[in-house]
Amino acid sequence: MEFKDYYAVLGVESGAGEAEIKQAFRRLARKYHPDVSKARDAEDRFKAVNEAYEVLRDPQRRAEYDGLRAGGHRPGSPFRPPPGYAGAGPGDAVDGHPGFSDFFEAFFGSKARQQRSARSGNKPKPPRGDQRLPLVLPLERVHAGGVQRVEIDGRAFEVKVPAGIRPGQAIRLPGKAAGGGDLLLDVDYAPHPQFEVDGRNVLHVLPLAPWDAVLGTTVAVPTLGGPVELKIPKDSDAGRKLRLKGRGLPGEPPGDQIVEIEITAPRPENEAQRALYRQMALAFGGLT
Repeated sequence: MEFKDYYAVLGVESGAGEAEIKQAFRRLARKYHPDVSKARDAEDRFKAVNEAYEVLRDPQRRAEYDGLRAGGHRPGSPFRPPPGYAGAGPGDAVDGHPGFSDFFEAFFGSKARQQRSARSGNKPKPPRGDQRLPLVLPLERVHAGGVQRVEIDGRAFEVKVPAGIRPGQAIRLPGKAAGGGDLLLDVDYAPHPQFEVDGRNVLHVLPLAPWDAVLGTTVAVPTLGGPVELKIPKDSDAGRKLRLKGRGLPGEPPGDQIVEIEITAPRPENEAQRALYRQMALAFGGLT
């Protein structure tokens, strides 16, 4: 397998901060989302972007990855996992990260983590015979609840997901572990190209044209439950936050969706449109 350059995938430097990495992920995830992009390789690029962010957003994973780079591994070079870091074998699941590469599994997959945990002795072990594995859920499933189909060690399970389940909570499947014990699935949220989670609140960045922000308008805003009409007040500045009450994750009380306005100027496609930009610049004293 090849050594992956996760920084290059997101288009950031190795010293990039958390905010820069998050911004790059959101931009590329929107660009290559299969529902948006018509490019033939959009799905592959979307998966690669999600995989890179899954590593670089997590301080521990990022530190381990940077350690590999410091050890002489270079992007594109053949990669063999260090001793004791065995990833998934044939037929094994990809640790709740469908479509992620063999490289990811070799170093960050469930088997690799279990071996590291066993060597460190830091984490409490489940009762003998039980098995603990991660379950990464899409936000849509967390919001709606219901049945999520997962594959673990080549076996398929239908997992009942309570609406609004929190990261770190576990779903227990009695008698489903390989040794006959219980299977404990530790929940985490998958990165989403349109939403971020803050507690039970859901954050969404809404691109607006300058005239819509100044004049006010009504737009359809995506939420986890489907599009919702949102009134944009006139004279809205970039960074203004609007609240959709009760449109976050379920709970007592339910969370809200926070919509942050991002003002984007459309690129002119012809001289007539460019002339309008010049008129705007003159009107606001932007040209001398």
